[in-house]
Amino acid sequence: MSEKVSLERIVTQENKLYQASSAASVDSSSAANNNNTPSRSGPRHRLVHRFIDSFKPPEDNDASDDIISSQGLDYADSASVGKEMQQQKLKKTMKSRHIVMMTLGTGIGTGLLIANAKGLYFGGPASLVIGYGLVSFVTYFVIQAAGEMAVAYPTLPGNFNAYQSIFISKPYGFATVWLYSVQWLTVLPLELISATLTIKYWTTKVDPDVFVVIIYVVLIFIHMFGVAAYGETEFIFNLCKILMIAGFIILSIVINCGGAGNDGYIGGKYWHDPGAFASDSGAQRLKSVCYTLVTGYFSYGGTELFVLSVAEQENPRRSTPIAAKQSIYRIVVIYLLTMILIGFNVPRNSPELMGSSGGSATHASPYVLAASIHGVRVVPHFINAVILISMISVANSSLYAGPRLLASLAEQGYGPRFMAYIDRKGRPLYALLISILFGVIGFCSSSDKEEQVFTWLAAISGLSELFTWGGIMLSHWRFRLAMRKQGKDLGELGYKANTGVYGSVYGVFFTFLVFIAQFWVALSPPGSGGKVSAESFFESYLAFPIWIVSYFGYMLYNKDYTFLNKLEDIDLDAHRRVYDPDVLKQEDDEQRERFRNGTWLYKMKTIWC
Repeated sequence: MSEKVSLERIVTQENKLYQASSAASVDSSSAANNNNTPSRSGPRHRLVHRFIDSFKPPEDNDASDDIISSQGLDYADSASVGKEMQQQKLKKTMKSRHIVMMTLGTGIGTGLLIANAKGLYFGGPASLVIGYGLVSFVTYFVIQAAGEMAVAYPTLPGNFNAYQSIFISKPYGFATVWLYSVQWLTVLPLELISATLTIKYWTTKVDPDVFVVIIYVVLIFIHMFGVAAYGETEFIFNLCKILMIAGFIILSIVINCGGAGNDGYIGGKYWHDPGAFASDSGAQRLKSVCYTLVTGYFSYGGTELFVLSVAEQENPRRSTPIAAKQSIYRIVVIYLLTMILIGFNVPRNSPELMGSSGGSATHASPYVLAASIHGVRVVPHFINAVILISMISVANSSLYAGPRLLASLAEQGYGPRFMAYIDRKGRPLYALLISILFGVIGFCSSSDKEEQVFTWLAAISGLSELFTWGGIMLSHWRFRLAMRKQGKDLGELGYKANTGVYGSVYGVFFTFLVFIAQFWVALSPPGSGGKVSAESFFESYLAFPIWIVSYFGYMLYNKDYTFLNKLEDIDLDAHRRVYDPDVLKQEDDEQRERFRNGTWLYKMKTIWC
């Protein structure tokens, strides 16, 4: 799973709690000094005691009520917290270098670096490129739909996770958000398993659980002792990932052209032998493309979270197109280009790919194999090291996002109240403990079923994105229908999706087709010889029954049998920012005039950036 770029918002709130607590300590120390009492004589001022006290509930002077109500990944825009205040706090806690690097590093995780190996092995390079290409279109439609609604509802508590409850129905919103939470809980063990798979490239003599313990303890230590370590480590991790992707692209082109390695010019050799597809049958080729679709969703996961950072900007209607352009570059360069290069440099029948049943005791990332199988030395070890860093980075992010999302759900009444407990340092303590306990699943790394567990966890994450993205696009579709039904002027929208409502309509139907395709794949996945088994089905389709149980469970428990909220009953005005159409037209005219009179450098920057 790729890391979530909006975590700086969580850090902001924690920092405020910490500063309030520190200020209180300073005031008490000053009072003690004024009374000629040494400040260190009080037992609560020692480092150990302060650490222990940090787990207690916030004191009255912590001014944390508004923070608790808005705590979390998806609820940081609570109406009780002023938007301007949030922007000021954001600048005080997260530096611009952190934000930029987190934005660029989004998406470079397990799905992209490891999970696509099975897609290449069972489908071939053509299936991989076609599958990722199809998902890329939907990714852009999601960005446009989410961007329009983020500008229209910049202070909506819950942000994009609240759209489903408002524009579709509360049962749909409850089920989708809880599945999203389960996805976050599975990220930590998934990344721990991925890390051990990566380490096996170097050695298989050491028990993998040894490495799980080391990573596990380090991550817990980071999250127990504050935000500063998290911010700096994520900056370093993301910098390494960006440099690795850039280096991989250059190196892959050089290797393919015969400038490095032992195989000379490669070109499109592997598209002919062993072939672009893993099967000669038309039906099996279609199934192999379908197989790569959920992996694509898994890899692109987290792209929707750009709306959280957009909503924080001083001028969201200007920053949204910029964010959309940046997302296009990420889609084309980080995803599609690297998939194409992997297909040119790694044969689909390599015994070292994940999914292969023989010929190699270890399975490596396709990014590593693209260099190592051609005799390039040293470089594959650097790539593998950065992939390991990527796994740790995503696991690190999961221990921020997961607990805070659970705490937010509790605050919204969608979960047990105890999960909403926030201690003096702003940690959602009980929710954090739940996430840490889920990480224990990662200790299956010593089992010979390690890759099967990886498949189960990845299936939850992939299908979760289907529900989340489908919910965003369906919400946008119904938002436009409700605007028309209630006679609202679309000119009041600060930003209108470039793809219009039709992009969301296409995305909803495509998502529905992907569910059907994944059901077909789950019944008899590639490599099963057409055999149907319950185990293989749930390995690929586990998230669907989880969503169904949550959906109907909410209906029965709350006696809310709403399938779709009535368009005329949807409250379009709550939290909506209404723009003056005349002012917007004037701003657009001024922008076009600046473009016409600008220098060629300004024009190039405007077009491409």
